[in-house]
Amino acid sequence: MTRTTYRCACGAHLEFKQDLEKESGTTTPTWKCTDCGTPVPGMTAEKIRHQDPS
Repeated sequence: MTRTTYRCACGAHLEFKQDLEKESGTTTPTWKCTDCGTPVPGMTAEKIRHQDPS
């Protein structure tokens, strides 16, 4: 299975759960880049969130 990665607008390389920040106060999970706070597409964020760093 291939790894899902995402290049944020700020240039950050998002690959693991720790690269994402969950926005609180929403009924459905909304994920943002931990570096700049830019929203990450939901499907991509969910795939990244479930990846094991090993």
